Amino acid sequence: MKNSNSRISSRVQRNWDWRASGNFIGGGVGTGLVFWSTLFSPLGFDSLPLMLLGLALVGIGLFCVWLEIGRPWRALNVFKHMSTSWMSREALVAPLLFSVGAATWLFEPLLVWPTALLALLFLYSQARILLADKGIPAWRHPRCALLVISTGLTEGCGLLILALPLLDQHQPEIWILMLGLLLIRALIWRYYRTGLKRANAPAACQKQLAAVDTKFLWLGHGLPALLLGVAWVQPEAAMVAGALAFISGAWIKYVLVCKASFVQGFSMPHLPVRGQRAPQRPQQRSQPSSASAV
Repeated sequence: MKNSNSRISSRVQRNWDWRASGNFIGGGVGTGLVFWSTLFSPLGFDSLPLMLLGLALVGIGLFCVWLEIGRPWRALNVFKHMSTSWMSREALVAPLLFSVGAATWLFEPLLVWPTALLALLFLYSQARILLADKGIPAWRHPRCALLVISTGLTEGCGLLILALPLLDQHQPEIWILMLGLLLIRALIWRYYRTGLKRANAPAACQKQLAAVDTKFLWLGHGLPALLLGVAWVQPEAAMVAGALAFISGAWIKYVLVCKASFVQGFSMPHLPVRGQRAPQRPQQRSQPSSASAV
């Protein structure tokens, strides 16, 4: 009876833990950093160290998910399902991303932009991995992919703002971009949570997300936006804003993968009560055909 109840009730999945969330965290912030450092490199700073840092973060994320596999060398089997699995497609993009990124040491002007495009493709593949898991309502909702992509781009921009002063660079243009990304991520977060409510996601899942809602919005969006305003007077405040944008994004991915990932379970839209008939659906009147009308 205990096993049957566990199948019926909604429960957190146990297949993916912090190591799987580490893949989404490292992959998101790494690809975001590669993309934004490339896009803003015409401002005059050296994007190559930042790009290599982003690739290293992607590698750390992949190493985390490799640790999760019971027999690590069986991970090569992921390449067998390119036509059906977004996890396989992520695995295909990864070596291309590392190879082209490493080649920028020799051919930097030619390969910087292909590396940035591969980074975006890797981030998109990660978003589709969660979307393809139909057994987890928090992942399968179409708005979850938007949240993962917007979070990765926001994390990458936050890490870029945090790293640039270490290279003796202050770029107010990137602060404006950060404000826009924070606004977009906050709207998508609200849009995502509204979608889960309308889709009747498990109450336990919505409770987990509601528990972090206020902190995520204020510490991950409101406070960084305020600090970016202060940065026009005190530039060092931008570093704190970038760190908060990055840390909050990593935190919400951990919650999404490890805390709010409840399986669907069985649901009964109407609970039968002894002595009462089930509610009848209203029947539509049949329209007379043209032949009978004649």
